[in-house]
Amino acid sequence: MPEDPEEQCCKSHQGISRRGFLSTVSVGAVAAVSLGNPSEAPAQEIEAVGDSVTINLSINGSKRKVVVEPRWTLLYVLRDMLGLTGTKIGCERGECGACTVLVDGKTRYACLMLAVEAQEHEITTLEGLMDGEKLGPVQQAFAEEDAFQCGFCTPGQIMAVEGLLRQNPNPTFDQIRLGVSGNLCRCAAYQHIFKAAAKAAELRMKGGAA
Repeated sequence: MPEDPEEQCCKSHQGISRRGFLSTVSVGAVAAVSLGNPSEAPAQEIEAVGDSVTINLSINGSKRKVVVEPRWTLLYVLRDMLGLTGTKIGCERGECGACTVLVDGKTRYACLMLAVEAQEHEITTLEGLMDGEKLGPVQQAFAEEDAFQCGFCTPGQIMAVEGLLRQNPNPTFDQIRLGVSGNLCRCAAYQHIFKAAAKAAELRMKGGAA
């Protein structure tokens, strides 16, 4: 098959095509993202599979090996590859908070985090808050306080409250408002969400959901 004219004209003097160069750079970038600061983290081996890489994720206490493309977000991998659909797709640009998860106990937007960045971190999704079929304290509080209408934003709201309470077990009302300020509720159920957060704090201090 004749060579692509664009590919041919973009070859360097060493015979490396633009496409080949970009592929090489992308794999190198994945390794850099996964390792973070080389002076602070030991070297890791990332196995490349064509345009994909194999990564190891720790999700809800379980180890998962996944073959991903470097451009895939953690949100995409959680939902479409691992079936953890409690993490919702919203704006996909870090504005609505529907995809909120915990990374090492702190809230993060899964839509703004690459899956390769999640290596060596503990990821907690909505599913990880349950004990079998038993709701976690925050989930129970949201049910008791009727802290939802359409329910689409609810998983992200729950994860935001869970992250808040892990950092501050007994927050004030203003701290609760600030803690969920990164999560939008188009139904405007905020007053019930604030009450649910306070209720969840009480349940956690009592040792869990009723």
